[in-house]
Amino acid sequence: PPWSGVGRHGAFPEGTHDEAARFSFLAQLNHFIQTEVFPGNRELWEKKVRPAFLRERGGPPADRHEIAPWMRRELYYQTWGSLRRNLMEMRQENGRSLVLRQLDELVERTRRLNANSDRLSLDPSLPLPDYLTRRDIHCMPGGYHTELVPDDVAPAANYDAGTYVITAGITGRFNDGGGRAIVGWLERNAPGLRPRRILDIGCGLGLNTVPIARHFPEAEVHAIDAAAPMLRYAHARAKSLGVDRIHWRQADAESPGFEDGSFDLVLATTFWHETSMEAVGRIMRQIRRLLRSGGLHLSLEQPTYRGMDPFEAFIRDWDGSNNNEPFWGGFHDLDAIEELAKAGFERARCFETRYEGQIEADFASDQGMDQGRDFGRGGSWYGFGARA
Repeated sequence: PPWSGVGRHGAFPEGTHDEAARFSFLAQLNHFIQTEVFPGNRELWEKKVRPAFLRERGGPPADRHEIAPWMRRELYYQTWGSLRRNLMEMRQENGRSLVLRQLDELVERTRRLNANSDRLSLDPSLPLPDYLTRRDIHCMPGGYHTELVPDDVAPAANYDAGTYVITAGITGRFNDGGGRAIVGWLERNAPGLRPRRILDIGCGLGLNTVPIARHFPEAEVHAIDAAAPMLRYAHARAKSLGVDRIHWRQADAESPGFEDGSFDLVLATTFWHETSMEAVGRIMRQIRRLLRSGGLHLSLEQPTYRGMDPFEAFIRDWDGSNNNEPFWGGFHDLDAIEELAKAGFERARCFETRYEGQIEADFASDQGMDQGRDFGRGGSWYGFGARA
């Protein structure tokens, strides 16, 4: 679907005709790369590289690492990777130029929306985790945390504008498919859950926090992130969408600062793969500490590599080497149940699961996404969790 279909709100950056056209072109380019070019990698592996591997090694590859040097020397794989990397860079360039052109206006709009709010708490003295600051995650110049001007929101506005391109609309009009997927899971698996207090860890710009808050209108909802620009934008975005009761606070997930047993539901949505391996265990211990007895933790992520076909794991691991996602492979190699058990959860109360994404039916219909395929569902997500 074209970029014109993205959901607007009071903090969203507006695009000129040319900026919108570039985003729409990039969305179509992404679709072409993934549907027309990408499948050739499997054919290349099955018909050429795998037979050569078997002849030389005498057996199938043990893991993705054994496949990597064989595939990386192939021109077709290099071409696909170059196209995808250039797509990422062009998406960032268009989003960044769009946002910087109107940054003063965006800052002023979010200032007005955030003015005199007791639900936005920032801490300029907070030491940021080094894994957040030492590289430009997702190829975003300056990452999520860099501030160019006072009260900056540029990283979040760039992320919000460009996510639609990379997902090609599969997470819905407001890119909140992850949060909607969690809501659907809770409706099916915990229909009686009525949490009094909810915490969303690594909330970013609140894409997935808002659907949770809407689903539990009587709950006290808290959302934390280490990056101030994301939180300023998140508060303004949620308020303009009519959700003005979430408490947004700048904090490191390794030391969130809440009292023991103070939450009924703790969430982490597409957060772990951007977190250092050293921090994962410490954050999981914090989640266990924060949950009251009987409380529920849910994480939504990309699928684990454990038990996955080695070629599938190799091709999924492209982001780790080529898209500034240095913790991607390490996290997807982890055994989530083992990590939760190490953090203090009873192993019998830990689980892996799937979340079925859901996007707005009117959005799918408006964009012609319901012709011949079930585009009403925003994909399937891997997840894990535990009960305290």
